[in-house]
Amino acid sequence: MNAATGAVRSERLASGARLATESMPGVRSVAIGFWVGTGSRDEPDRLAGASHFLEHLLFKGTPARPAAVIAEALDEVGGDCNAFTTKEYTAFYVRLLSEHLRLGLDILGDIMDDPSLAEHDVDAERTVILDEILMHADEPSDLAAEMAMSALFPGHPLGRDTLGTPESVGATTASEIRGFFEEHYRPGNVVVAVAGDCRHEEVAAALEARFAARPGGGAPIRVPVADDVAPLVVVRRQTEQAHLVIGMRSASRFDEARWPLAVLNVVLGGGLSSRLFQKVREQRGLAYSIWSERNGFYDTGCTTVSVGTAPEYVDEVLEIVTGEIEELAANGITARELDVAKGNLRSETLLSCEDSGARMSRLGTSVLLYDRAWTIDEALARIDAVELDAVHDVARSLAAAPRTLAAVGPFDADAFDGTALRLAGRAA
Repeated sequence: MNAATGAVRSERLASGARLATESMPGVRSVAIGFWVGTGSRDEPDRLAGASHFLEHLLFKGTPARPAAVIAEALDEVGGDCNAFTTKEYTAFYVRLLSEHLRLGLDILGDIMDDPSLAEHDVDAERTVILDEILMHADEPSDLAAEMAMSALFPGHPLGRDTLGTPESVGATTASEIRGFFEEHYRPGNVVVAVAGDCRHEEVAAALEARFAARPGGGAPIRVPVADDVAPLVVVRRQTEQAHLVIGMRSASRFDEARWPLAVLNVVLGGGLSSRLFQKVREQRGLAYSIWSERNGFYDTGCTTVSVGTAPEYVDEVLEIVTGEIEELAANGITARELDVAKGNLRSETLLSCEDSGARMSRLGTSVLLYDRAWTIDEALARIDAVELDAVHDVARSLAAAPRTLAAVGPFDADAFDGTALRLAGRAA
């Protein structure tokens, strides 16, 4: 391990939990994260949103350490805490001075071991989450993104919003939340990542004592994704802009194609020099912003192009986007585009490791999702090894993949006639 990446150590503890630490010489802070290998795709329909519910509830405290006590303890040492939920995992973390490492481990250990999950807290957070669902529904770009996922993975938990639905959140009981916690929040399904001024042995000893009371657990069994997609989904809203998301199935997080796909994404719409940003924004002025992004899941993935444009420009924007996807499939990218994309990804990778919180996050996701701590040098080597032919191959695969169009704006589905659907990649 070189000086840029620090000293990384990882092991599976006797309790079944996995621990990864990275010592960062010269810093005086430490970031601690508990990563649970369960997310929204692992919830039954009737408990949709349970993982996000727990994200809200765990920091409500424990019988021995109420929420106000946690808040005061962290404020006293200048620390901060937060949590987030994704499709396939949930994370809880704190960042504070390294002299307070044990406090951080105690707080996270307490909420992961014996959260209160009191009925009155469940009822209070239910109202907050229902408001959060409404807030996202009020934002057209968020709604279009959620609709695109639903269209790409119809009838599958991956297509659901991580927040759940108003119906599921409204009906979930405190006892059901407790049951979901007991099933999934066990050491065998947890990765603890610590980065900063820390000693691996000290962290391991503290965790072994903490996890001893609730051993066991493991990764959830996941329902595979079917091949079908919904080609078009439209929601009428009296907005000034049309919000469009074109989605395509693409590589999973384990697929070797993810590396050339990362390069292709930068070229397509991942940066200021990308083809879509240049043609749609800079040359024609059809949108304030347009971008592409990729997501890799356990057994599948997707690449999306998102844009907000005036309703009268929808067909023109769709034509440009689809034309670029087809052009990349036909001719690949240039040598110069390959160099620019590699430089972009290299810098993004290195810049993501500038502080203890970022390194903790990288460690946690790496060990949780890949069961190993990827080093920075390994990632950079994989990026550098991408060749033009490999990018051309994934471009052809992307163009041939099932494709969807999600749209929010002042129109109905019948506004997307045969021409628009053809441009979106589907015959009417």
